[in-house]
Amino acid sequence: MPAMNAAPEAIPPAIPPAVPGTIPAAIPLGFAEPSLDSQRVFRAVLEALARPGQPQRLAGLADAPRPLTPELAAIALALADHEAPLWLDARLAAAPDVAAFLRFHTGAPVVTDPAAAAFALVADPADCPPPEAFAEGTPEDPDRSTTLVLAVGHLTEGIGMTLAGPGIPGRVRLGAGPLPADFAARLRRNAAGFPLGLDHLLAAPGLVAGLPRSTRLVAEG
Repeated sequence: MPAMNAAPEAIPPAIPPAVPGTIPAAIPLGFAEPSLDSQRVFRAVLEALARPGQPQRLAGLADAPRPLTPELAAIALALADHEAPLWLDARLAAAPDVAAFLRFHTGAPVVTDPAAAAFALVADPADCPPPEAFAEGTPEDPDRSTTLVLAVGHLTEGIGMTLAGPGIPGRVRLGAGPLPADFAARLRRNAAGFPLGLDHLLAAPGLVAGLPRSTRLVAEG
């Protein structure tokens, strides 16, 4: 299983930090039990990356500001911190409440350069930037890369992409959508560059599936 990524070289956050000691009334609550809830989400993410293409149950944050999905919110609150910057896609960046919520609950900088992010939150996968826009690690430090967290409408086992690689017993099939039109080509490129590359988390209602850089897309037939 790949290690949780170290943050790429950070750039100044696009949004200034909150004033210490203040709790903006308009910001929704995060985890009800921050320590326990974040540990549960963290374990679900680790299990998803250890068992690629095999969805794991994930409890989302129902009060997350839209268009941030409950699952994207839960993953961000469990993984991001002041040393793990976040990048938001155009749909999320257009909603100031999203950045304020994430910055307040995680302390993470919200950056405008996707290559500076430890985690990229993507609410509109069809419009996700190409892989080379993100940090893919270096030969000296492959884990200094971006993890892409994509909101999808469904995760369905037994149909769709055929996957193989570490953590997969033989082969598994995973249906997910919506995804970038060239997602299959992105996965092939990603696996070919191993140990460099991007780790992917697909977050659907109540579920999360991992596609680490070691996972290969297998041709049918």
